[in-house]
Amino acid sequence: MDKNGKILIVDDSKFNREILSEILNQYTVIEAKNGYEALEYMKADKNIALVLLDLVMPEMDGFEVLKYMNQNHLIDEIAVMIISIDKDDQSIEKAYELGVSGYITRPFSSAVVLKKVNNIISHYKRQKKLTTIINKQTYEKYKNNDMMIMILSHIVESRNGESGLHVLHIKKLTKLLLNILVKKTNQYSLTLDDMISIEVASSLHDIGKIAIPEEILNKPSSLTKEEMEVMKSHVIIGAKMLNSLPFYNDEPIVKYGYQICRWHHERYDGNGYPDGLKGEEIPIAAQVVSIVDAYDALTSKRVYKEAYSHEEALKMIQKGKCGVFNPLLIECLMDIESYIQNDLKINEFYEDNEYFEERTQEHLKDEGLNLSNLLYQDLYFEKSKYKFYSELSNNIQFEYSVVPPLLTLSKKDALLLNIEPKIIDPLSNEKVTKLFINNDFNVFIQQAIDLEKEKDKFSMNTKLKINNTIKDVKITVQVIYDGEEALGVLGDIEIL
Repeated sequence: MDKNGKILIVDDSKFNREILSEILNQYTVIEAKNGYEALEYMKADKNIALVLLDLVMPEMDGFEVLKYMNQNHLIDEIAVMIISIDKDDQSIEKAYELGVSGYITRPFSSAVVLKKVNNIISHYKRQKKLTTIINKQTYEKYKNNDMMIMILSHIVESRNGESGLHVLHIKKLTKLLLNILVKKTNQYSLTLDDMISIEVASSLHDIGKIAIPEEILNKPSSLTKEEMEVMKSHVIIGAKMLNSLPFYNDEPIVKYGYQICRWHHERYDGNGYPDGLKGEEIPIAAQVVSIVDAYDALTSKRVYKEAYSHEEALKMIQKGKCGVFNPLLIECLMDIESYIQNDLKINEFYEDNEYFEERTQEHLKDEGLNLSNLLYQDLYFEKSKYKFYSELSNNIQFEYSVVPPLLTLSKKDALLLNIEPKIIDPLSNEKVTKLFINNDFNVFIQQAIDLEKEKDKFSMNTKLKINNTIKDVKITVQVIYDGEEALGVLGDIEIL
């Protein structure tokens, strides 16, 4: 009865295992004689609904198994009933604290054991059904998240002077590589939900580049040592952006996005950056994006290099020319190399901007985003209009977005304030806060964000350091909403 889920009996006594197997003969039963064997079964078989766990075993006892299941969230997916000696209240209480669903006592009562197991299996089936419904709803949510992430990533790529296909390639390759990886091994315990989250989050891998100066991003020659350090900082910036989100911190996409942003330039031998992680210290999400990012970077034309062929790129990765990768992932990459050639072949006509924009729309639609050309035209027009008027105005104008926390000014206005045109997490940036003589910038922004939607404009008189001179100013902001949620503010600073 696999559709009901399997039952894993973990007991060092063969006699006890045989008795329980006989009582539960209507179910599919697996037996393990110690905790180590039990964990191997749980990692390998996703259909285990219930574990009957003896607490006292010579090799890895039941409490150690429960601790492992809690640390790796297996306790959230698999119910556990402990096998206890009668009236062992202390052990039962400790086991409940570790998340068990119930207990059975020795000597076994067939009727009691069967009744308790049936109840838990019945609950398991209802939970599975509910999980299926939730997964469908979650998938729809991921599609919407995917749309917004792709738009944001496309904007970042456009600053880098790249075609915009890089993000699409990374997403596609991540999906292909994960699909082959889970067929080869259960080592990483990746569910379908995990794989979808990693695929969507892969688009965020270079989001930190939004804060890197364009002259470094688009430099046609080799970077200096100092410039290289600035470029490398994009991994920390991207991770910090996601880690500082005021909401959605528990979302899988955000969790995997953080791992990917921070560690996709780590290498399996420990010679990557920023933290020098080695081997399986590197989260698998970051490992996967790391190798596909290296492949696409090699096979794409950049301002500083020509593209390598598909065959050359694979050889370079195999020989460690781009750093050392997980041998299993290299094996997976070679398994899908024919798919890569067919799916990611770039036509030479992409060099033509008009043709590229048309094809980009088709790629985005293929990914289920359904973005119209009108959306791109409106976005481009509004950005151009804002830039035009801000450059003509005598006032200082700025944008502040909540997610990611980013302050944006024109180059002219940034020069007046002696700060960068784009500043990540400005509320904790010392250069920004010191501009405000009364140290009221943080309070002002927070008051604006907390406004009720009907009162979406807010003004304040204060003192501000402009061109190293203290000026009396009036700051006015317009809060931008999506439904009831504040996305950020548009601000105007008038010198009085």
